[in-house]
Amino acid sequence: MPTPCRNLVLLSVLGAAMLCPVTACSAHRSDGKQPVRTGHRAASRSATAAAPHGGRPSVQKPPELSAGETLAGRQKVTTGNAEIGFAGGEKGDALIVAVRCQGAGVVKVAVRPVRVSFPLKCLVGKASTIYNQIAVSGANRDGTVSVEAPSGVHWSLTVGRGAPAEEEPSTG
Repeated sequence: MPTPCRNLVLLSVLGAAMLCPVTACSAHRSDGKQPVRTGHRAASRSATAAAPHGGRPSVQKPPELSAGETLAGRQKVTTGNAEIGFAGGEKGDALIVAVRCQGAGVVKVAVRPVRVSFPLKCLVGKASTIYNQIAVSGANRDGTVSVEAPSGVHWSLTVGRGAPAEEEPSTG
C-alpha cells in the first residue's frame, strides 16, 4: 500500500561524546505539527493524527516506510519500556526511526550507535507520530532503539533505511 509523500525538514545534531556534527530530519503525516527537541539541542517536529476514524493512523499499526525505504526493524504495539534491535544497511544509507504513540505521557527514544535521542508527546485519544531520518557516519551499522514510555502509553515503532534527504537551503 503506497504511503503519502513526506516533507523532510533537516536539522543538525551534535554528538555528545565526540562533538561531531550529524544531520537528521523529521517528516510528518498530519495537519497539526508540534515542535519537539532532541537530547542533542536540535529541533524536530511531530504530527498528531486523530484516533482511528476515516483511515487515520492507529497506534496498533507501526508507522509505514515510504517507497524506496527498506525495513530494518519493527515493534508492534507495546506498553512500557523496550529495546529493539535493527539490522545494518548499505554505506551511505540514512537510518529512519518512526514512532507512533497514544496515551498521556512522553515517550523517550534513544538510537545507538549514532547517539541520537528525541521525545514524543503522546495524547489520550489521538495517535502521535514522528519520523526522524538520521544521516551520519555509522548510521549504516546495526544497532538498537531504546524506548522509555509510561505504562499508560501504547506505542509502536518502525526502523528503516533509505537514501538521505537533501539538505534544504536555510532562509536567512
